[in-house]
Amino acid sequence: MWYQGLLGWSAWQVALAALVLTQITIVSVTIYLHRHSAHNSLDIHPVLAHFFRFWLWLTTGIRTREWTAIHRKHHAHCETDQDPHSPVRKGLSKVLWQGAELYQQAGDTETLEKYGQRCPNDWLERHVYNAHNNIGITLMAIINIALFGVLGITVWAIQMIWIPFFAAGIINGVGHIWGYRNFECSDNARNITPLAVFIGGEELHNNHHTYPNSPKLSVKSWEFDIGWFWIRFFQCFGLVKPKRVGPVAHRVPGKDRLDVDTVMAIVNNRFQIMVQYRKQVLQPILKEQARRLSRQEFGLLKQSRKLMYREQSLMAPADMERLQEVLARHEILDLIHQKSVELQELWRRQPGLKYQDRLNKLTEWCRQAEQSGVFALVEFARWLRTFSLPATAR
Repeated sequence: MWYQGLLGWSAWQVALAALVLTQITIVSVTIYLHRHSAHNSLDIHPVLAHFFRFWLWLTTGIRTREWTAIHRKHHAHCETDQDPHSPVRKGLSKVLWQGAELYQQAGDTETLEKYGQRCPNDWLERHVYNAHNNIGITLMAIINIALFGVLGITVWAIQMIWIPFFAAGIINGVGHIWGYRNFECSDNARNITPLAVFIGGEELHNNHHTYPNSPKLSVKSWEFDIGWFWIRFFQCFGLVKPKRVGPVAHRVPGKDRLDVDTVMAIVNNRFQIMVQYRKQVLQPILKEQARRLSRQEFGLLKQSRKLMYREQSLMAPADMERLQEVLARHEILDLIHQKSVELQELWRRQPGLKYQDRLNKLTEWCRQAEQSGVFALVEFARWLRTFSLPATAR
């Protein structure tokens, strides 16, 4: 019948088709726009890259340069007033429901010129995809109605809200408010779920903000990034080539001499270093201290233990006050917390600070740790000494 379109599919078949179509769009966003265009973490064959550009023009009307520039600005100014879509600054509701509008508002000329490099600028981009982005989504509506009949209108509506809500809203909104953190990066990014299959792997947002130039978003063995699955699939046909998959910690068993290579290796693996500091130093000492405390003191420590390794720039004043109260009561906790802060100074940006200066700081840090008499600190300092650069990186 005419109202069922050319295909004559049932409602269930049309619903399945809508899911497939929206997932193709998600794959286009995560592989082409995000990992390739914004972060340059992989190369894409021109044929596949153009398919992604064409598909995004049909299903979203997104302009590559505009999306890329705004996303790069987000990383450059995350959780500040200059962040185009930070829920910490603008509120979750606004980012969740008005994510697409925030992208449009942020796409000014200055942003495009500063952050929009290395984007396609061929004839099709200038005269079709950029100049007439509304034609694509109109054409998609006509195709859907022709194929699916009346239900094609619903399919088109779902396609139109998919990226604005799930990518711009859920990832940029929920991904900075709720979830777990593998790494204490300097912004509030969180992993929404370890099985990242519905939004192209982008659910692993904390991992991404920790290693933004890695094409693979999963880090832990129990995490799954479906976007990485598609990258590997396309790689089998020579259509995609990943450039780098996050830093890999390199250690030399028996090494006990600190050198510039040690410093560079630690800086490159700083987030894993801090995870290990939490596991090898903070957690054992916190557990030991808990055994010696009264019920009241234990309750205060339990409420504050996560603050011991929380990124300080993200802590609320009340949390900072609670942390300081705990540290004032326990000398050893104050010591290991202070050593944590000092260790992080090794990789913070400091104009004019050379690697030799960082080596001097690391040498002094290890000396103090080894003279502290705290077994966990002593062992951790010895563990740090084993780091070096792989031979291929020298």
